[in-house]
Amino acid sequence: MEQLPILDALLGKLAEIGASDLHLKVGSPPAYRIDGHLHFSELSKVKPDDTQQWAQELMDEKNSVIFETDGEVDFGYGTATLGRFRVNVYRQRGSIALVVRAVVAGSKGFVELGLPEAVGRVCKEDRGLVIVTGASGAGKTTSLNAMIDEINSTRRVSIVTLEDPIEMLHRDKMAIVSQREVGVDTVNFSDGLRRVLRQDPNVIMVSELRDAETIEAALYAAETGHLVLAAMYTNDATETMNRLVEVFEPHRHHQMRLRIGRAIRAVISQRLVSTADSSGRVPAVEVLTETDRTFEYIMDPELTPNLEEVMTEGAYYGMKTFDQCLLQMFRDSVITFEEALNHASHPTDFRMAAQKTGLRTA
Repeated sequence: MEQLPILDALLGKLAEIGASDLHLKVGSPPAYRIDGHLHFSELSKVKPDDTQQWAQELMDEKNSVIFETDGEVDFGYGTATLGRFRVNVYRQRGSIALVVRAVVAGSKGFVELGLPEAVGRVCKEDRGLVIVTGASGAGKTTSLNAMIDEINSTRRVSIVTLEDPIEMLHRDKMAIVSQREVGVDTVNFSDGLRRVLRQDPNVIMVSELRDAETIEAALYAAETGHLVLAAMYTNDATETMNRLVEVFEPHRHHQMRLRIGRAIRAVISQRLVSTADSSGRVPAVEVLTETDRTFEYIMDPELTPNLEEVMTEGAYYGMKTFDQCLLQMFRDSVITFEEALNHASHPTDFRMAAQKTGLRTA
């Protein structure tokens, strides 16, 4: 085993090999996540003194206080030579551990990211709520920042972001972009959202809709003539709608369904899938857009579980389900049948659909 290098060398290696995350845990060698899978390095095992020193190097005084109080802390870190990272420092079994996520420098375009045309269309909206959903590491932040960059490049507007932490820096282009970090520039998402309306924004980006207060503040901003872009840790459009409603008290559900149905412009859900040539991962994307039928299904709690029907039949409006997207990706030889089947929402139906189109599934 090689001896452990300095922290900057570990972070440099993270960028060099194209890994998304670096795991530093006592008792194991440093590990890198590459295309969704963890790989242990051939370095020595990490010792308690190592993680303590690395944590001290990364945390400022404010984050050190939070860590001592809460036992964990999230923050952004960056250098001119290494780029930007999202860091989580936490305790496990009495020792300190760290997970460092690389933040891709610059915003990629929709085509380069493999996102559908509907994503570009919602960037032209003047008002309403657009939600990007997916599991941790599914590319939500990357997609949101691509949308911010598109608006910044094409519209003369004021953009305010509320992020925890800031992961990608935007310089002013046609727009003015003000980036605010929760815990540094504002207390929390809900307070930041309530006060952002006094900052003359046209577009507001919220890196996570975490609770009822933040959701209600985002809806109010959308209702009062602003375009709100936000992220949620939900798997698909149906789960997103249920989560948006169920965080509120039961007697408010009808009211919230009405507000959500009127405000929603799109729900864009992502799953990262491995490419057929093993060159990396690309997003499979489900899209729900605003239509009269969408509003009807959101308003009726008995119809909401069937939102997938709206997307299946809504290609004219830019809609598609995960399984439709995966089938097209398989048809185009972007991914293998096994990978598509592994990520399909309805594997049995997906297999039958692939066979009916004459595609080879074995």
